[in-house]
Amino acid sequence: MAPRFAVPVSMFAALASALALLGRYGTQGFALSIFLGLALPQFSAAARPLLPITIFCFTTVVFMRADLGVIAGLVRRPGKLIHSCLWLMFGPPLLLATGIVLVGHHNIDPGLLLGLAIMGAAPPIMSSPAVAILYGFEPSLIIASVILTTIASPLIAPLLVEWLAGAAVPLDRVALTLRLVMFIGGGMVVAFAIRRWLGAARIRELKPNLDGFGVLMYFIFAIAAMDGVTNAALERPGQVALFIAVAFLISAVGLVVVWLLMRHYAASERFMIGYGTGQRNMGLLVAALGAGVPPTTFLYFALAQFPIYLLPWLLRGIAARIRRREASADAS
Repeated sequence: MAPRFAVPVSMFAALASALALLGRYGTQGFALSIFLGLALPQFSAAARPLLPITIFCFTTVVFMRADLGVIAGLVRRPGKLIHSCLWLMFGPPLLLATGIVLVGHHNIDPGLLLGLAIMGAAPPIMSSPAVAILYGFEPSLIIASVILTTIASPLIAPLLVEWLAGAAVPLDRVALTLRLVMFIGGGMVVAFAIRRWLGAARIRELKPNLDGFGVLMYFIFAIAAMDGVTNAALERPGQVALFIAVAFLISAVGLVVVWLLMRHYAASERFMIGYGTGQRNMGLLVAALGAGVPPTTFLYFALAQFPIYLLPWLLRGIAARIRRREASADAS
């Protein structure tokens, strides 16, 4: 007689294999997800309520995969970590504030202004460590920096949003702080419960599956984030093109500024810190703001996903050269 649980185990194995396959094609999966999200506008409105769930899953997985021993080692030699965290928290807002001043507050749509404020105030995107791992970089510094800046964001991000957006954009800072605490604190509690249940060794073994789970979450996130984008592209193509250009410009400026300023870092470290400077976890703040996000702000948030989804694929050649150069230096 066949084992009683043969079918469920078989289904679980098939799911694990599928996730591992997704994980092996991570950068391509990120790029494909954004276009599938655009191609499925009929599902976007229905998927939009899933945004907070995907953000919670990203948060949980990052905390779950954190190597606490490596982070403790960085904390014992905190100079580089403190420098990275301070830059990732305050560098992007300063760069954006400079741009806003140069353009002029009065020349920027209030919805776009709030979107830029959310981008500057948000911590680095949760996928930054995953991108570092996919590129073959040593991820300890970016993992620790993302975790610490994300933990600090409930206290810092609302203040930065208010500072960048100004009085023209009303914001309930206390409510935003409390919601961020629930998102991040809840993710930490679930993550550490899973770590205790599975153990660090088992979590390391599940790396390909967790990579694939991340790609799957990004696919669902992309569908939800694309709500209204197709209609906006047809009705207001100039505005859509402008928002995409702004998002890519901010990403490029972040990479270039860090590359030029942080020459004492390893090339892979400054590449990833530059990546995190321009790629911000706007979804965390958008999910925390909930229904209070203006339509223009949500449109900018959606279009700002294009560099987040495409750059891991577009930059893979540069990353490969950096990896080869560092490997040659280590060998010599």
